[in-house]
Amino acid sequence: MASNTQNVVRYSALLAGLAYGFVHNRTVQKEDAEAAITYARERRTQLIADGKKAWKDKTTKPKSDLIVDPEDPKFDLEKVLLQMEKYE
Repeated sequence: MASNTQNVVRYSALLAGLAYGFVHNRTVQKEDAEAAITYARERRTQLIADGKKAWKDKTTKPKSDLIVDPEDPKFDLEKVLLQMEKYE
């Protein structure tokens, strides 16, 4: 049979371990939540920057002298098809 002193030490160690585990778990969860928020913010910023770059690239394409109106006498179907082939 264990003495009273041994029982007090055992249960004190058990309670200290439980308290440490509880506090440590809360700390780890808080750090993980902060990391997830930071990642989401950085990801959103990167997506916005990529979108702005894509929009700029799309809207600043050089305008060609290509005539796409089939009613125009200077219309050339071959040039239109070649131009469409380049963009695909």
